[in-house]
Amino acid sequence: MKPVISIVDDDDLVRECTIDLFKSMGFAAVAFACAADFLNSDHVHGTSCLIADVQMPGMTGPELHHHLVQAGRPIPTILITAYPDDRDRARALRSGVVGYLTKPFENGDLLACVRAALGPGEPH
Repeated sequence: MKPVISIVDDDDLVRECTIDLFKSMGFAAVAFACAADFLNSDHVHGTSCLIADVQMPGMTGPELHHHLVQAGRPIPTILITAYPDDRDRARALRSGVVGYLTKPFENGDLLACVRAALGPGEPH
């Protein structure tokens, strides 16, 4: 079975481009406009890696990661942001996210983060 990559970002273009990238690489990918849509979906349990925007209306990417960990559903998470902040990055990495990328990022950098998140046991 293909790993499922879930993308949560309020920017339509980022969602579309990111989902297209992963589908072109042979991954199963789904996208959501906000954290609530993701949390209310059937994809939470099947997600192998989560890519979430740091700043979104409602629940932010770091808050989503924290919520999943507290709920006993830790998903390897990569945070992406157009507003980088060294303290936020350090805090996110300490909290267990596997990557923190600044938009615009290189596709190769995002793919490397996802491969690291999936680990050696997952097909990719």
